[in-house]
Amino acid sequence: MLAHPTLDQLNTLGLHGLAKGFKELQHKPEARGLDHSEWLGLLLDYELTLRRQKQFETRARVAKLRHSASVEDVNYQTPRGLDRALFLKLSACDWIAERRNLMIAGASGLGKSWLACALGHKACRENMSVLYMRIPRLFAGLAVARYARLLKSIARVKLPILDDWGPEALTANQARDLLEIVEDRYDKGSLIITSQVPINRWHELIGVPTLADAILDRVIHNAYRIELSGESLRKQRSAS
Repeated sequence: MLAHPTLDQLNTLGLHGLAKGFKELQHKPEARGLDHSEWLGLLLDYELTLRRQKQFETRARVAKLRHSASVEDVNYQTPRGLDRALFLKLSACDWIAERRNLMIAGASGLGKSWLACALGHKACRENMSVLYMRIPRLFAGLAVARYARLLKSIARVKLPILDDWGPEALTANQARDLLEIVEDRYDKGSLIITSQVPINRWHELIGVPTLADAILDRVIHNAYRIELSGESLRKQRSAS
């Protein structure tokens, strides 16, 4: 008789996980032998699981990841120079807590953006804030009135993903904008950058030597590197 009033009260209080657990446990014969503390423990597990799922969904929605990718689905079989041990280490997300960076370079079609999004997805699951941006659109936004708002949004997240840098060299204004971004994050947060241009050519990609020195000193000195090579995965899929 108390089932419906109790469910109503739990939902009114916003304890939807508890309400779901209460309803499900009522119909499980094995739950009848549980004592009060065991019941409470199970109900709290329901509530915690639901809240974590909602937190993840919010993080993922705000992150605006380009690909629906997960670290569990990474293909290590195709030869492209992806170090399995390194990627599994990165998947634990400790490097984000340590405020280290990740550089992913390689030709078009090798899955740079997908790998970056997979790590972003995992960071969301670990309840870390993520923001995905394609660098061409980022610079376009910084060139207009959204400058301060964009810089603020990048600075406040745990893991910005700056995707698809190059192959065109930066203008002087773009180089200064990039310096502002990496300066805000230096020793404060992590960053993923992907590029078709090999990492050893990033200095010339920035263009302005003094700015290039400042940017790369802040980005690369503590960064993990994934440098992919081989045939485009898109070509391999279309040929199969």
